[in-house]
Amino acid sequence: MITSDDREPRKARSSSRRQSSAEARVSAAEAMRSAIEQLSELLGRAPESVSSLRPTDQGWEADVEVVELERIPETTSVMASYQVVLDPEGKLLAYERGRRYTRAQVDRRDDQ
Repeated sequence: MITSDDREPRKARSSSRRQSSAEARVSAAEAMRSAIEQLSELLGRAPESVSSLRPTDQGWEADVEVVELERIPETTSVMASYQVVLDPEGKLLAYERGRRYTRAQVDRRDDQ
């Protein structure tokens, strides 16, 4: 039989695990650098920018813009947006190429 005294240590261990995982989360700036470095290594191309970064319960998610095909003039170069998933420590877990577009392309909102 488990007594209430036996339950307290489990709760304490559980909360200390949550605290240590929160402490292990890298900052937003570190997550951005990590996303750029790791994606660059995998793709063999240097990303242009990080267009979004958001914390999640599992770590970080970022959208990274990469030049897929360089053209002259630069405005006709083909860009790609990659969705990147990082763990709390900034290690890349997954990535996926989203849309492709020309550098000069401007998104238009439907409500205008």
